Amino acid sequence: MRRRIFLNAGIAAIIGFGIYAWLTATGGDILADAVTRPAFTPNPANGLGVFNAGGCASCHAVPNQPDRLKLGGGLAIPSPFGTFYAPNISPDKADGIGGWTEAQFVTAVTKGVSPQGTHYFPAFPYTSYAHARISDIRDLFAYLKTLEPVAGRVRDHDVPFPFNIRRNVGIWKLLFFDSKPFMPDTAHSPQWNRGAYLVNSLGHCAECHSPRNFLGGIIAAQRFAGGPNPEGEGWVPNITQKGIGDWSVKDIDYFLKTGQTPDNDSAAGSMARVIKNTSQLADSDRAAIAEYLKSLPPVDGPPKPKKAQKEGS
Repeated sequence: MRRRIFLNAGIAAIIGFGIYAWLTATGGDILADAVTRPAFTPNPANGLGVFNAGGCASCHAVPNQPDRLKLGGGLAIPSPFGTFYAPNISPDKADGIGGWTEAQFVTAVTKGVSPQGTHYFPAFPYTSYAHARISDIRDLFAYLKTLEPVAGRVRDHDVPFPFNIRRNVGIWKLLFFDSKPFMPDTAHSPQWNRGAYLVNSLGHCAECHSPRNFLGGIIAAQRFAGGPNPEGEGWVPNITQKGIGDWSVKDIDYFLKTGQTPDNDSAAGSMARVIKNTSQLADSDRAAIAEYLKSLPPVDGPPKPKKAQKEGS
């Protein structure tokens, strides 16, 4: 009887582990290799636009130095699950992505899977980049290869157990990762669709401007409605018409270019880093983003704590 119990328990454990391994497997490298196999002539100039729209310098530039193209990483990104450190994405072959293939890069950016076949933590906003056109990501890779290599490997993330188990991210992806490509809405203008594409893919605006549940997934019903700063300090504003309904399209455009709000305030914190990127965008892209954001219906976000209200953050 005891032997049968142990045997059944062993079989159940093997089956359970098999299911866990299947659910947490990556498999993204095969998909990315398939989409990068066709002949392609990269456009580094477009890659620069993708670089700015994606805000790559905001996280990956070496902190406390003026050159936003020095992509040696190292920025600390606090979160409720631990502190993440942005990696080196310069073309350095030892410490950056200089030894990566194009397929590996596309896999990392759109599938959240490393060249070693492990899941990236979703502090890397591949959940938004997944909606980008593959051609844009390939152009971004071509542009990054034109930059100066920066030596130096970034320290490991400071993430406690059990959040440090990368395989568990596979379960998180099953729950929260929508990898469908962006589909234009024919009911709207080309400019509106361009803005929708930039905001929801490369710009990854929802990653900061949306509240999250206890597992770190965006609460879909309150997308863009603001909430606690994922980095732990202050409050991220609501960017639906509930929050910026009195801003005009021109106000939003001007803010993205200068960081100045209609009431003569200025962007601070992580948004100031974002403005350094959006200010580099083509005027038409900023106008498209502004048009799309202005069209977002009003959505109530989570209530601000009294302290945040008093600080006006």
